[in-house]
Amino acid sequence: MAEPSADSSTPIAVTPLNARHRALGARMVPFAGYELPVQYPTGILAEHQWTRENAGLFDVSHMGQGFLAGSDHAAVARALEALCPADILNLKPGQQRYSQLLNEDGGILDDFMITRPAAEDQDGVLMLVVNAACKEKDWAHIESRLPAGVRLIRADHRALLALQGPKAAEVLARHAPGVADMAFMTGLVTTFDGVPVHVSRSGYTGEDGFEISVKATKVAQVADALLADALVKPIGLGARDSLRLEAGLCLYGHDIDTTTSPVEAALVWSMQKRRREEGGFPGFERIRRELADGPARVRVGLLPEGRAPAREGAEIVTAEGRVVGKVTSGGFGPTVGGPVAMGYVEAALATSGAPLALMVRGQALPARIAALPFVPHRYARKTGA
Repeated sequence: MAEPSADSSTPIAVTPLNARHRALGARMVPFAGYELPVQYPTGILAEHQWTRENAGLFDVSHMGQGFLAGSDHAAVARALEALCPADILNLKPGQQRYSQLLNEDGGILDDFMITRPAAEDQDGVLMLVVNAACKEKDWAHIESRLPAGVRLIRADHRALLALQGPKAAEVLARHAPGVADMAFMTGLVTTFDGVPVHVSRSGYTGEDGFEISVKATKVAQVADALLADALVKPIGLGARDSLRLEAGLCLYGHDIDTTTSPVEAALVWSMQKRRREEGGFPGFERIRRELADGPARVRVGLLPEGRAPAREGAEIVTAEGRVVGKVTSGGFGPTVGGPVAMGYVEAALATSGAPLALMVRGQALPARIAALPFVPHRYARKTGA
């Protein structure tokens, strides 16, 4: 469930909502260097189902937020394109994009979100959100490779909430002007009951939803107002993981890491055509080769038969017992009604419906390759988005 933990010698951090989680009866656990709620009294299954049907509120203030700033959009975009394979130059004001920081071998250092603010006075600004366990390394990596005239501004003073589920837009629209008209993967500077916020229509559950960036000193006010709505309940890390697994979304340090390329990870969609053709980012030679010839392995969905889940690290084998891959994420899918998993297999075997077996406690449990996502995404896609 967890992304990689911070060094155990580092004191554990807390988010600005720590006391509220405790008051709500949350079970707190260490996660990526922070103490965060894994579940509330109703339990992971109920929280998962509530998010699928209503609106769940997640505290994701442990994530790293920052800004790249320069003279104009082109300068900042080119600086970031030298580090990741997404087309940032053609990102429109108010648009958001998902990408990966790559090493020289084309492996993934981290995955992250990039938003180009719509405000005219922020033409030379990009907003970044990176994973909590990687943020210190990410910021150092980015900062050390920026050209003159482009600088990184850490936003440690900001908190982040995620409101996810089919009722999220209805709830948030009661407080924040303009959010109901947003399309998936767009951002908006607005206010929440008068408090300045940056909202993106995105998330990590496969459901419609929003991420709300706000000053840490104001996040409790926003969270309290949302939780006062009968359609909203607090959701912990446990349901966050089961939701993202059913949605077929990667967890850094598990489904993707420094050894996996975006091609192997089935993330080619996040590399726009211009970048795939022109390159200009770390690891391009490997990625170009894998795009042309196909990767040796590929990330796939796995549906185990029966009720026993296959966890991370379980070997994937053929009927003859030959090891052809490994599970990278696995657990019970409440919406699916059974176990689900993701992992890497030899590309020649990555055919939907193909039978394989997963080694669980020394037993080969039958499974088959399944198309991702396990549960259809319900993002708010709109014409022209």
